[in-house]
Amino acid sequence: MTRNRKRKLAAVIVGVVLVAVPLVGVYGRAWWVPVAHRLLGSETVETVVEKYGFDARSRLATHFDAAGVTYPPDRALLLAIKDTAQLELWATSDNSEYRLIHVYPILKLSGELGPKLREGDRQMPEGIYAIEGLNPNSSYHLSMKLDYPNAYDRTRAAEDGRTSPGSNIFIHGKALSVGCLAMGDPAIEELFVLAADTALDRMLCIIVPRDPRQTGWDEVTADAPAWTIDLYAKIEKKLTELSVPE
Repeated sequence: MTRNRKRKLAAVIVGVVLVAVPLVGVYGRAWWVPVAHRLLGSETVETVVEKYGFDARSRLATHFDAAGVTYPPDRALLLAIKDTAQLELWATSDNSEYRLIHVYPILKLSGELGPKLREGDRQMPEGIYAIEGLNPNSSYHLSMKLDYPNAYDRTRAAEDGRTSPGSNIFIHGKALSVGCLAMGDPAIEELFVLAADTALDRMLCIIVPRDPRQTGWDEVTADAPAWTIDLYAKIEKKLTELSVPE
């Protein structure tokens, strides 16, 4: 079958599916996406940036201009706050004080306040994470993979005797989550393009149960492992190092 015919066939299949289950592509896991990828061919980071880059950068430019930060920034920080379901984007264009660029609503979170402990607990982890990869072929539109479990998570798991702390934590599109941050499609397009433009080693993602600038950790740590006190202290120290204002 020629590539043209494959594309036509995929278009028909996707069209039928979208008519039959219109909400799946918006709110849930787009299970038909891998089928379409096989028929149409996989995307790359470059083709995704080419496809969404102009519109995403235009929206980002409005926020960066208002904050007085040059785009693309020298460094960027994503601060995810569980109890308010918000993702703050901070950035700096001169390696000095970070400025707040935009606040995105997190469309779906799963689990409760507190760290992720094991595979299948549906918890979003808490800690300081690198973005280790961009997935242009995600079933949730686009996604960004966090480096959970990182060295800190693995050390704590070993100390606790936990052998399966979990894996595959993403920031992604759509509005369904089983332990990831579901941001919706327009937001993930902006964040994906931002990450591609900025470089992954110049971005961090910090995930907290509550806003450390406004409230304490007492209610969170009551039933959590004792080491969460140390974890939250490290998070507060990192935010101070980055000069994220109170």
